[in-house]
Amino acid sequence: MKNNLNLNARTFTPQLYKSFPGALEAFFSEECPQIGGLRTRQVLVHSICSMIDSFFPATNNLRSGQTIWSAVHKNEQSSYGKTINKSRLTPVILDLLPAEEIKARSEGARLRDIKPQAAARLFQQAYDQDGVLTNAEVALLLKISPATVGNYVKKWEQEHTSLLPRRGTIHDMGPTLTHKKEILQKLVFDGKNVETVCRETQHSPEAVLRYSTNFKQVLMCRKKGLSNTEIAFATKLSLRLIEEYQNLIDQYAKQHPSWECNGEPWLDDFINQLEKNSKL
Repeated sequence: MKNNLNLNARTFTPQLYKSFPGALEAFFSEECPQIGGLRTRQVLVHSICSMIDSFFPATNNLRSGQTIWSAVHKNEQSSYGKTINKSRLTPVILDLLPAEEIKARSEGARLRDIKPQAAARLFQQAYDQDGVLTNAEVALLLKISPATVGNYVKKWEQEHTSLLPRRGTIHDMGPTLTHKKEILQKLVFDGKNVETVCRETQHSPEAVLRYSTNFKQVLMCRKKGLSNTEIAFATKLSLRLIEEYQNLIDQYAKQHPSWECNGEPWLDDFINQLEKNSKL
């Protein structure tokens, strides 16, 4: 019986390696011996095969008008100078031409009315699948310019009083305070709690609380009369960000004329309101 098992093993085991994983393992063994031993190669082969399965899924379930796109993972940590080839990617399935758009066009809908909704749909679909898109990506997919996508996003967010989950807002990238301003507006003046703000702005509780904490630090430093340079040193925030927060405080003050008085005593009320609504 034992001899039969050994014979079967010698006869049939080699057939297990007559596959793509087997060929890949043989390639690493022959061409890249410095990678390591059998176990190391097997882990590497398994990881590569998993990526292939993920990035090249079977297309028989794709509907007409859908496409596969590689997006940056929504949980990827962005940092200064980090390039896309160092970022974690994830494949997402996007609807470029859903049936409802065809129906809308057949009923006389104009492209200028459909395009903003199409851009919003792509951002949201990617996010629902753990990916985040940029304006440039959506511009490529819709065959329009990034600036036009930016206008569509602005229009959609104004109409829906909500933020679209774009990479710039989710990963806190870019030079503007648009999403921070929206978050702080909801926390302070609209009286909404962190959970509601997260849901409406597509941000994590950690991100919302980080904006709240940073803004509170700037408010307290401003109350003490520190200069922007001193505030940047004390808070470890960039001078550009401090200047933007200061401009935002001035904008809020103009929205509430009763706050504009010598000494800015309204800063205490502002800080207290921020602390009250920033609790989880």
